[in-house]
Amino acid sequence: MKKILLIIIATFTFCTALALVLTLFFPPFWLEFVYSQCIGLSSLVINVGLAHYVKSRIRRVVALCITLPGSVAIGLTLAFAISGVGGWNDSFTLKAMAIGLFFGLIGVITFLLYERIEMEISQRKLIKGESEKREIEANLKMLQAQIEPHFLFNTLANVSSLIDGDPALAKRLLERLNDWLRVALVRARSDNATLGDELDMLENYLQILKIRFGDRLRWRIDVPEDTRLTVFPPMLLQPLVENAVRHGIEPKLGGGEIGIRATTDTLTLRIEVSDTGVGLLGDEGVGAGLTNVRARLVALFGARGRLTLENKAGGGGVAATLELPK
Repeated sequence: MKKILLIIIATFTFCTALALVLTLFFPPFWLEFVYSQCIGLSSLVINVGLAHYVKSRIRRVVALCITLPGSVAIGLTLAFAISGVGGWNDSFTLKAMAIGLFFGLIGVITFLLYERIEMEISQRKLIKGESEKREIEANLKMLQAQIEPHFLFNTLANVSSLIDGDPALAKRLLERLNDWLRVALVRARSDNATLGDELDMLENYLQILKIRFGDRLRWRIDVPEDTRLTVFPPMLLQPLVENAVRHGIEPKLGGGEIGIRATTDTLTLRIEVSDTGVGLLGDEGVGAGLTNVRARLVALFGARGRLTLENKAGGGGVAATLELPK
């Protein structure tokens, strides 16, 4: 609608300027104004409408050879009727017809060039958008891939430390890790993962940590079944849980509990990963895992995705909250 309005305004302005020029040779102005507007608007409606619906270049040329003279003739007929001056038998009518054809042809060529430029701009925007989309997807895959070795190296380091002191426990840990890899690596590379998939992976991950921490690590997951079906980026929660264990539960004498809770409203999915550990003591909020999560949020959701990290009210732990658009 905006484009049509701009074309009409441009046509009206062009015809008015043309009437001013023609008045220098064929006064008065009002008569030239009526003739110019009738011919210009008639050419606009018929020829531009035709150019819009007929996409084949050859068919356009053939059709315009017929409709351009026809539209000028219709415009002249309207001008005769509106102004009450002139007719098809008058001597100046042929001259008016020639002038109308000349400027009508200029108008049609201008529109076709504008349409072509607009199409090229749209194609370039589309190509640029696809390129940016592929770049974002590549960055997401890279950021996602960084999480997996980080977790694996930590787990394998735990296995190494247990081999000499408790080989049976080290074996159990490797078995759990094998189970986790079987499920997690497939889901982490899926484009259609759900929050339920992520929580299942976390459950397995916490079972692995449970072997090392024993009764010092407890957890609860409070997420409604319908919320579990929400589409959710893979490997986005595990860094938050890992951060809570490493900086909250592990340093605390007696350990603590990890809580995972999800709530939704019309526009937002909120997921809170909390712990009852020692709380924020330094720069725990700027580690590699959390930096990775923030980078993925920006790539996926822009300013609509947020991660906040703060001490819980009354002390005794930290709450990391993800806010994602639905």
